[in-house]
Amino acid sequence: MRYLDKIDSPVVLKRLNINQLKVVAREVREFMIQSVASTGGHLASNLGVVELTIALHYCLDSPKDKILWDVGHQGYPHKILTGRKDMFDTLRQFGGLSGFIKSGESPHDAFDVGHSSTSLSAAHGLAASRDLLGQSHNVVAVIGDGSLTSGLALEGLNNIGRSDTNLIVILNDNQMSISENVGALSRYLNDLRSAPTYISAKKDVAEFLQGFPVAGKFTRSFIEKAKGQLKYLLLQGALFEELGFKYYGPYDGHNLERLIGVINNAKKIGRPVLVHVRTEKGRGYEPARRRPDKFHGVEAFEVRTGAPKKASTNITYTDVFSKKIVEIAQKNDKIVAITAAMPGGTGLAEFKKRFPNRFFDVAIAESHAVTFAAGLAKGGLRPVVAIYSTFLQRAYDQILHDVCIQKLPVVFAIDRAGIVGADGETHQGIFDLSYLSHMPNMTVCAPSDVSELNAMLDFATCHDGPVAIRYPKDTVIDDETQKPAEITIGDWNIIKNGEKIAIVAVGAMRHTASLVYEKLLERGHSAALINPLFVKPISPGMIEFLRNFAYVFTLEDNVYSGGFGQGIQTALLDFAVSSQKFHAFAIDDCFPQIGSRSELFADLQLDAESVFNTIMVKINE
Repeated sequence: MRYLDKIDSPVVLKRLNINQLKVVAREVREFMIQSVASTGGHLASNLGVVELTIALHYCLDSPKDKILWDVGHQGYPHKILTGRKDMFDTLRQFGGLSGFIKSGESPHDAFDVGHSSTSLSAAHGLAASRDLLGQSHNVVAVIGDGSLTSGLALEGLNNIGRSDTNLIVILNDNQMSISENVGALSRYLNDLRSAPTYISAKKDVAEFLQGFPVAGKFTRSFIEKAKGQLKYLLLQGALFEELGFKYYGPYDGHNLERLIGVINNAKKIGRPVLVHVRTEKGRGYEPARRRPDKFHGVEAFEVRTGAPKKASTNITYTDVFSKKIVEIAQKNDKIVAITAAMPGGTGLAEFKKRFPNRFFDVAIAESHAVTFAAGLAKGGLRPVVAIYSTFLQRAYDQILHDVCIQKLPVVFAIDRAGIVGADGETHQGIFDLSYLSHMPNMTVCAPSDVSELNAMLDFATCHDGPVAIRYPKDTVIDDETQKPAEITIGDWNIIKNGEKIAIVAVGAMRHTASLVYEKLLERGHSAALINPLFVKPISPGMIEFLRNFAYVFTLEDNVYSGGFGQGIQTALLDFAVSSQKFHAFAIDDCFPQIGSRSELFADLQLDAESVFNTIMVKINE
């Protein structure tokens, strides 16, 4: 029987010796590989933190002690060791185990996480509340080196360091976020990795200075200055120490004995401590170790080869964007591209290869990405910012103040818009239509096929003002019947003419609307099917056209509040159209959970069958 089969809580770990813990580490890796191969999920990052997770639970008393995991891509070993191993066959499945840390799932999950860089600020809050309430438990935040590039993480470091509270930060340094890390902080950490003499140097400094007789103000001043100078000369962890942390490291993050020793020592310090550990993404599984970027998030795969079980040859919106933006850049040397640590995921890998001097990866720093783009635009360039919908939320203020107020020609290529699926509520891109449409000077459009996305990119890269193009994580349809060579602002298409019933479907929802149209036709109802192309501005001509229908229905994969449907409804009311029956098919005031896109659309009653049934009820009332 495996040790892992006996572990239903971290308490069991404390009964094992170091050799047995090493066996547990091997068993956890084997279990994760087999499990993720079946369900899909995040693998490479989780394989890298197995020993660190075991050491933390061995040294700490969870859930009394609080362990905060940054991002959540490193939470699988933690879940396995805290009683959820038997649920892993439901990982990222509809109604199943979340792929991220969820406090509603287990008392061992101290704080919900989805986006990166939140662990430090949250841990600081938990530590401060502990102190104010007179409690004495430990608070530990685990953050990756990639996440340190976020402004939020730096704000957290700054405030923790000056707080003098008892808090341990574990810096999990694997030299990666999803793609390879970039920037000055990455270089700094690389310097630390190449300086293994850090701890011994610090000890030598202390012993050297103890030999001086401490007598008089001058001598004391000399010693303090000498300590400072020697620290900068010999100790490359000085940045963290100057921020107020006691720095330990870097250590081998796969050496259990060393990890257990340093964590136990860190618990005794009583003030902010930063423990720097080096780990390897994909450790224990060669395909993931060789290509950690490919095994960051994977679909089900064959364990022997690492190849996907269902290799898709379908073209996605991301693929179309990738090809088109290179084509545009070849003709216009003012086009530059920006991503936030995801050149592959956003489709900019080919752009980076073709135009390395015009490509900028700003690391996990979405707010900086947007204001940086504003500066590029102000300087005369045409920046294209490619970021997932859920992550662009983090740059709301920068879009509004730094881009829209100045009406700068920045293009936002918003991938993973709408329902995303298995990553759950933190990653659904269901708010972008709402948070972008109310910004003055912003133009918002949504393609429903290849030709529309291409035409929108042509339009956006020539438009004198900010443009957002949002598209889903989905296969794109190349519709031979609808091929706009070019579009102008406010355009919309009447795909099918009809009487009494109008269906207006945004972007990828057009294909659901087409199925509904066919079902209505089978029942003898002639409906107009309309593709708006632009969510903002709403064309007055469209509103004028819609006034002629007795029933108007809108479809969108966005929340209703502030969305397209609400905008159409308001515009119709402004035209004093009150005799119509109007209904907006949108996402209710909720956070969609885990599941495939089709499962979630059905659950939200946005699938073709549900939409058709609702329309039939409405027109027969």
